[in-house]
Amino acid sequence: MAGKTPIAAKSSALIAMIADEDTVTGFLLAGVGNVDLRRKTNYLIVDSKTTVKAIEDTFKEFTSREDIAIVLISQYVANMIRFLVDSYNKPIPAILEIPSKEHPYDPAHDSVLSRVKYLFSAESVASGRR
Repeated sequence: MAGKTPIAAKSSALIAMIADEDTVTGFLLAGVGNVDLRRKTNYLIVDSKTTVKAIEDTFKEFTSREDIAIVLISQYVANMIRFLVDSYNKPIPAILEIPSKEHPYDPAHDSVLSRVKYLFSAESVASGRR
C-alpha cells in the first residue's frame, strides 16, 4: 500500500504495563516483567502517591522504546492522561486499555473502541450506507 510505513518484524518484543499493584502483579506472575541492564523495568505501579507527571513520563518512555510492542494501561490511569492516550496514533506499540479490580471497564472512555466506531461510521458514510 502506497504511503504506509511498514511495521518492522522483530524476533521478540515486550508488553509494558501501567496499572495498579494487583494488575501489574498478576501480569508479572504470568511472565510479562522485564528488567534490562540499566535496571529499567517495563511496568509502572500506580498508587495514590504516583504523580500524573510520572505517569505521563512513563507513557512517553514506553511508547518511544523500540523493544515494546504493546502497552497495557488501566483505564482509570489512562483517564488521568487521556490527552496523551487519545493523541497517540502509531500502530506499534499498540495501546490497550484494560479494567482493574476497583475500576470497572467503561467502553465510552476506551480510545481504541472509539477509533473503531469512528472508522466504521466513516466507512458506512463513504459507501453510502447508514
